[in-house]
Amino acid sequence: MDNKTLSIVSYITLIGWVIAYIVGKDKADDLLKFHLKQSLGLVIFSIILGFLLNIIITIFNLPIIGTLGLVSLVFIIIGIINAANGIKKPLPVIGSMFEDKFAFIG
Repeated sequence: MDNKTLSIVSYITLIGWVIAYIVGKDKADDLLKFHLKQSLGLVIFSIILGFLLNIIITIFNLPIIGTLGLVSLVFIIIGIINAANGIKKPLPVIGSMFEDKFAFIG
């Protein structure tokens, strides 16, 4: 797989991220490294968001708050579109937090 395809795959669940990381580790370019960082940050954000939303829904009994979980899906779609177009653009709101993190990626 080329790096552009691996960049797209990295946004498709944590398993996709692991596949993209392992397959592209030796031949990673800046685009792949960027999207690996963004997608790992998105996974972490999604887990934290899901945990917080579950607490809010349980305590306040507001099931409508669950629709905020769609924010992660929107970010995944934006990330896939950016990766498919070969653009190194951070995800809205959360992307800039992960640009200089995860040094093990490169």
